[in-house]
Amino acid sequence: MNILHLKYAVEIANTRSISKAAENLYMGQPNLSRAIKELEENLGITIFNRTPKGITVTPDGEEFLQYAKKIISQVDEMEQIYLTGKTQKQRFSICVPRASYISEAFAEFSKHIDTAYPADIFYKETNSMRAINNVLKEEYNLGIVRYQESFDKYFNDLFAEKKLTAETITEFSYVLLVSEKSPLAKMQGITLKDLEPFIEISHADPYVPSLPLIDVKKAELSEHVNKHIFVFERATQFSLLEQVPNTFMWVSPVPEELFKKYHLVELRPKTGAKAYKDVLIYRNGYRLSKLDNQFITDLCFAKRKYV
Repeated sequence: MNILHLKYAVEIANTRSISKAAENLYMGQPNLSRAIKELEENLGITIFNRTPKGITVTPDGEEFLQYAKKIISQVDEMEQIYLTGKTQKQRFSICVPRASYISEAFAEFSKHIDTAYPADIFYKETNSMRAINNVLKEEYNLGIVRYQESFDKYFNDLFAEKKLTAETITEFSYVLLVSEKSPLAKMQGITLKDLEPFIEISHADPYVPSLPLIDVKKAELSEHVNKHIFVFERATQFSLLEQVPNTFMWVSPVPEELFKKYHLVELRPKTGAKAYKDVLIYRNGYRLSKLDNQFITDLCFAKRKYV
């Protein structure tokens, strides 16, 4: 089977006539009939029923023709790109943690997408495990992994094992985010003990390689707090903080405009703030594209501005 056989079958399906299809394809009818018979024998199916009234497509043929049309379309698109000099589609994909400075960088990056040409841009907020797996499976080209600095060895060993290039973007300490109406907003020199009466809003899916989930959650959650709301989606987290004054959340530094939007306050506790890393990953041997480098530039600018 080759691309010509696919084109022959699609043309016969369009014309419902071997003779008409042969005419359109500028070939002899016997040669076309022989090519379709060979195709059917190779696939082990009947694509067309020959009747006195013409050609009909079998159920197997309908399924085959769906694939054939997609393949022909992709080949035509490839020829347009490489034979006519048509600009290739802009592509960019990244998995990231839920972080305000990264989303700000992505918004700035999006201004550089050339609207004169096709583009497929994918931006996914998820946890470290899914980011790593998505990059390994080549579903995404880039990932950003966030973890506590105390877990550095676990992640470096994993990156080496999975043949991932890893580059540290930034290191920072978490800050507390609370509502302007929260009693915490008026306190000075907050300690972990002060958080005990309050509800912690937490990411629902922490991950550290080679460690049980229960141990990871213990490391991520506040030591003196036994009340938690686990939320995956960042906008919902901010809304909860705004509307429920007895909640708090540990976050990376947040842009001031988000404080104003959600009526929140950023606090730097006296003790207990954990140190974190954000690390850019991609497969060994992957060559960064122009859009990849543009995003990294905007990411570094946002890091300096907000973190």
